[in-house]
Amino acid sequence: MSEVLKVKTMAEFMAEGKQPEILFWVGSAGSYDDRAKKITRAFVKILNKANIDFAVLGTEESCTGDAAKRAGNEFLFQMQAVTNIEILNAYEIKRIVTACPHSYNTIKNEYSSLGGYFEVLHHTQYLKELLDNGKLKLNKSSLDISSITFHDPCYLGRANDEYNAPRDVIKALGTNVKEMKRSRQNALCCGAGGAQMFKDAEKGDKEIFVLRTEDALETNPSIIATGCPYCNTMMTDGIKFKEKESEVKVLDIAELIASAL
Repeated sequence: MSEVLKVKTMAEFMAEGKQPEILFWVGSAGSYDDRAKKITRAFVKILNKANIDFAVLGTEESCTGDAAKRAGNEFLFQMQAVTNIEILNAYEIKRIVTACPHSYNTIKNEYSSLGGYFEVLHHTQYLKELLDNGKLKLNKSSLDISSITFHDPCYLGRANDEYNAPRDVIKALGTNVKEMKRSRQNALCCGAGGAQMFKDAEKGDKEIFVLRTEDALETNPSIIATGCPYCNTMMTDGIKFKEKESEVKVLDIAELIASAL
């Protein structure tokens, strides 16, 4: 029998006259993509285990507008952003955690010009906080964590200079990250950012996701860890392309932590 997850909406908190510790911004991928929904569930499982008072917006959450902005539709971006900001401000939201670096970057850096001022954390930053504060205790992982490499998401790494939090969280499992030849500031994009996810690849002799998967496979990993639903999709496609599905798993850091609760 599957575990029952406890998730309350902001509207429910408001009806009780309470404020949650954090708002979990699920994001479009985490809400609708079948693979990314597993990451959402893993993160909620962790929040439940750590007894965190958190809320989601539910049907009141809309796309942050990241893809529209990157694709050049500033008008659509501002429409989506302003709608979200009005809802977040109405609920007096102060602290937001999201498992999507695209949502993280957009709300953190681009909503302020439209009146949205929030403290925004990537889920790996928040997981590190929970581990550091002793709110989260880990057991032995049920996964083969003997050889993990980590793919830096562009919007977490280069765009926001966060390289340590995901690695620190992986280390808390009792293993070190085997770095790819291109990592941290020099990491290669998975090929999905900047709205590239939603268009055909340009002409060339190799797609970016294949090139990045080759970087990862050079470390001989049992797991390729990701911190972004888009990266997860691209690296999974790369593993399928290389026919390594039986040997290598592609998992979000939230899923790694959930395996050790």
